[in-house]
Amino acid sequence: MKKNMGSTDKIIRVVLAIVFAVLYFTGTVTGLAGTILLVLGGVFVLTSLVSFCPLYAIVGLSTCPVPERK
Repeated sequence: MKKNMGSTDKIIRVVLAIVFAVLYFTGTVTGLAGTILLVLGGVFVLTSLVSFCPLYAIVGLSTCPVPERK
């Protein structure tokens, strides 16, 4: 897998995952919506750890900085 996520993208995803977890575990969002947010937060953390987003690969998007050519 070629990395397609930059550091800013990874930080945003981890912050969103934390927000989703707090909303779920404090009971602010419950039921199906809470479960969906919790699963989405898990996906965000996983994709941040591996620096690869399958959805980005499908649409041909990359937030990785382009290395300079010499």
